[in-house]
Amino acid sequence: MGEGLFQPLHLLLIIAIVLLIFGTSKFSALGKGLGEGIRNFKAAMKEPEEDKKEKKEEEKKS
Repeated sequence: MGEGLFQPLHLLLIIAIVLLIFGTSKFSALGKGLGEGIRNFKAAMKEPEEDKKEKKEEEKKS
């Protein structure tokens, strides 16, 4: 294996320790929160594009 700080075995060990400390319920809640945050971020990034489209349509109607 390559030399470095984060080898695959190290990452598996860290994940196992986190699961033991926090339990699976906290870990799943963290994943759910992270997923919702990403979805909200993507939606917020799309809003300016939709606003531009609406403004162009309003200008065409006027």
